[in-house]
Amino acid sequence: MTPIFRRLALLSAAAAAPALAQGFENLDALDSRIAGALGAAIGEPGGAANALDRRLRLAPCPSAATISEPMQGAVTVRCDAIGWRIRVAVIGGGAVAGPIAQAAPARAAPVVRRGDQVQIVALAGSFTVSSLGIAEQDGAPGERIRVRTERRSAPFYGQVLADGRVALPGFN
Repeated sequence: MTPIFRRLALLSAAAAAPALAQGFENLDALDSRIAGALGAAIGEPGGAANALDRRLRLAPCPSAATISEPMQGAVTVRCDAIGWRIRVAVIGGGAVAGPIAQAAPARAAPVVRRGDQVQIVALAGSFTVSSLGIAEQDGAPGERIRVRTERRSAPFYGQVLADGRVALPGFN
Protein backbone atom coordinates (compact mmCIF):
# COMPACT_ATOMS: atom_id res chain seq x y z
CA MET A 1 0.00 0.00 0.00
CA THR A 2 1.40 3.39 -0.91
CA PRO A 3 1.84 6.01 1.81
CA ILE A 4 -0.94 8.24 0.45
CA PHE A 5 -3.48 5.40 0.47
CA ARG A 6 -2.34 4.33 3.94
CA ARG A 7 -2.98 7.86 5.25
CA LEU A 8 -6.40 7.98 3.56
CA ALA A 9 -7.31 4.61 5.10
CA LEU A 10 -6.25 5.82 8.57
CA LEU A 11 -8.15 9.09 8.17
CA SER A 12 -11.33 7.36 7.01
CA ALA A 13 -11.14 4.85 9.88
CA ALA A 14 -10.60 7.67 12.39
CA ALA A 15 -13.53 9.63 10.96
CA ALA A 16 -15.83 6.59 11.02
CA ALA A 17 -15.18 5.72 14.71
CA PRO A 18 -16.93 8.80 16.18
CA ALA A 19 -19.77 8.37 13.70
CA LEU A 20 -20.33 4.83 14.94
CA ALA A 21 -20.20 5.98 18.56
CA GLN A 22 -22.72 8.73 17.77
CA GLY A 23 -24.94 6.34 15.77
CA PHE A 24 -27.59 5.90 18.49
CA GLU A 25 -29.79 8.14 20.62
CA ASN A 26 -28.15 9.21 23.90
CA LEU A 27 -30.12 7.20 26.49
CA ASP A 28 -28.64 9.09 29.46
CA ALA A 29 -29.90 12.38 28.04
CA LEU A 30 -33.29 10.78 27.30
CA ASP A 31 -33.50 9.51 30.93
CA SER A 32 -32.77 13.05 32.15
CA ARG A 33 -35.45 14.55 29.89
CA ILE A 34 -38.02 11.99 31.09
CA ALA A 35 -37.20 12.74 34.74
CA GLY A 36 -37.51 16.47 34.03
CA ALA A 37 -40.85 16.05 32.27
CA LEU A 38 -42.25 13.93 35.11
CA GLY A 39 -40.78 16.12 37.84
CA ALA A 40 -39.35 13.12 39.71
CA ALA A 41 -36.15 11.09 39.52
CA ILE A 42 -36.00 7.52 38.27
CA GLY A 43 -37.35 5.15 40.91
CA GLU A 44 -39.22 7.85 42.89
CA PRO A 45 -43.02 8.07 43.11
CA GLY A 46 -44.29 9.91 40.04
CA GLY A 47 -41.05 9.20 38.16
CA ALA A 48 -39.98 6.55 35.70
CA ALA A 49 -39.96 3.06 37.22
CA ASN A 50 -36.55 2.20 35.71
CA ALA A 51 -33.84 3.75 33.59
CA LEU A 52 -34.09 3.04 29.88
CA ASP A 53 -32.73 -0.35 28.88
CA ARG A 54 -29.17 0.21 27.73
CA ARG A 55 -29.58 -2.46 25.06
CA LEU A 56 -31.91 -0.11 23.13
CA ARG A 57 -30.38 1.04 19.86
CA LEU A 58 -32.57 3.96 18.77
CA ALA A 59 -31.64 5.98 15.72
CA PRO A 60 -30.69 9.52 16.77
CA CYS A 61 -33.66 11.85 16.58
CA PRO A 62 -32.89 14.93 14.44
CA SER A 63 -35.20 17.04 16.63
CA ALA A 64 -35.96 16.72 20.33
CA ALA A 65 -38.00 13.62 21.15
CA THR A 66 -41.45 14.42 22.56
CA ILE A 67 -42.64 13.07 25.89
CA SER A 68 -46.39 12.63 26.33
CA GLU A 69 -48.46 13.08 29.47
CA PRO A 70 -48.69 9.93 31.61
CA MET A 71 -51.51 7.67 30.47
CA GLN A 72 -52.31 4.22 31.85
CA GLY A 73 -49.21 4.13 34.01
CA ALA A 74 -46.67 5.10 31.35
CA VAL A 75 -45.38 7.97 29.23
CA THR A 76 -44.64 7.68 25.52
CA VAL A 77 -41.32 9.01 24.23
CA ARG A 78 -41.56 9.60 20.51
CA CYS A 79 -39.37 10.79 17.62
CA ASP A 80 -41.88 11.87 14.99
CA ALA A 81 -39.19 12.69 12.41
CA ILE A 82 -37.92 9.08 12.31
CA GLY A 83 -40.94 7.21 13.61
CA TRP A 84 -39.70 5.40 16.72
CA ARG A 85 -41.54 5.44 20.03
CA ILE A 86 -41.10 3.75 23.37
CA ARG A 87 -43.28 3.55 26.47
CA VAL A 88 -41.75 4.11 29.89
CA ALA A 89 -43.52 2.90 33.04
CA VAL A 90 -44.30 5.51 35.70
CA ILE A 91 -44.39 4.69 39.43
CA GLY A 92 -47.77 5.49 41.00
CA GLY A 93 -48.10 8.35 43.46
CA GLY A 94 -46.67 11.83 43.25
CA ALA A 95 -48.17 14.87 41.57
CA VAL A 96 -48.01 13.58 38.00
CA ALA A 97 -49.25 10.06 38.58
CA GLY A 98 -52.05 11.14 40.93
CA PRO A 99 -54.79 11.46 38.29
CA ILE A 100 -53.89 8.02 36.93
CA ALA A 101 -54.24 6.44 40.37
CA GLN A 102 -57.60 8.17 40.89
CA ALA A 103 -59.03 6.93 37.59
CA ALA A 104 -59.57 3.33 38.75
CA PRO A 105 -60.58 3.08 42.43
CA ALA A 106 -64.10 1.84 41.71
CA ARG A 107 -65.50 0.60 38.43
CA ALA A 108 -67.86 3.22 37.03
CA ALA A 109 -71.04 2.32 35.21
CA PRO A 110 -70.47 1.70 31.50
CA VAL A 111 -71.66 4.44 29.13
CA VAL A 112 -70.93 2.23 26.10
CA ARG A 113 -72.26 -1.32 25.77
CA ARG A 114 -71.01 -4.11 23.53
CA GLY A 115 -72.74 -3.84 20.15
CA ASP A 116 -73.55 -0.12 20.52
CA GLN A 117 -72.91 2.17 17.58
CA VAL A 118 -70.36 4.74 18.77
CA GLN A 119 -68.81 7.86 17.36
CA ILE A 120 -65.04 7.38 17.00
CA VAL A 121 -63.14 10.66 17.26
CA ALA A 122 -59.57 11.79 16.71
CA LEU A 123 -59.11 14.97 18.75
CA ALA A 124 -56.10 17.05 17.75
CA GLY A 125 -55.68 20.67 18.75
CA SER A 126 -58.31 22.75 17.03
CA PHE A 127 -59.96 20.08 14.88
CA THR A 128 -61.85 16.80 15.27
CA VAL A 129 -62.23 13.93 12.82
CA SER A 130 -64.98 11.41 13.47
CA SER A 131 -66.43 8.19 12.10
CA LEU A 132 -68.94 5.60 13.24
CA GLY A 133 -68.03 2.21 14.65
CA ILE A 134 -69.33 -0.67 16.77
CA ALA A 135 -68.15 -1.24 20.34
CA GLU A 136 -66.90 -4.76 21.00
CA GLN A 137 -66.78 -4.30 24.78
CA ASP A 138 -68.62 -2.45 27.52
CA GLY A 139 -66.78 0.65 28.63
CA ALA A 140 -66.95 3.29 31.35
CA PRO A 141 -65.42 6.76 30.91
CA GLY A 142 -61.63 6.55 30.82
CA GLU A 143 -61.46 2.84 29.93
CA ARG A 144 -59.96 1.48 26.73
CA ILE A 145 -62.21 -0.72 24.63
CA ARG A 146 -62.03 -2.54 21.30
CA VAL A 147 -63.93 -0.91 18.44
CA ARG A 148 -64.46 -1.87 14.77
CA THR A 149 -65.47 0.37 11.90
CA GLU A 150 -66.59 -2.53 9.70
CA ARG A 151 -67.43 -6.14 10.38
CA ARG A 152 -64.36 -7.40 8.48
CA SER A 153 -61.91 -4.74 9.68
CA ALA A 154 -59.38 -5.37 12.41
CA PRO A 155 -60.39 -4.00 15.82
CA PHE A 156 -58.50 -1.17 17.43
CA TYR A 157 -58.50 0.33 20.92
CA GLY A 158 -59.93 3.67 21.91
CA GLN A 159 -60.64 5.47 25.17
CA VAL A 160 -64.27 5.95 26.21
CA LEU A 161 -65.22 9.57 26.84
CA ALA A 162 -67.89 10.65 29.34
CA ASP A 163 -70.33 11.54 26.54
CA GLY A 164 -70.15 8.02 25.03
CA ARG A 165 -67.74 8.81 22.19
CA VAL A 166 -64.54 6.78 21.77
CA ALA A 167 -61.29 8.75 21.30
CA LEU A 168 -58.37 7.36 19.34
CA PRO A 169 -55.01 7.44 21.15
CA GLY A 170 -51.96 9.16 19.73
CA PHE A 171 -53.53 12.39 18.50
CA ASN A 172 -52.25 15.34 20.54
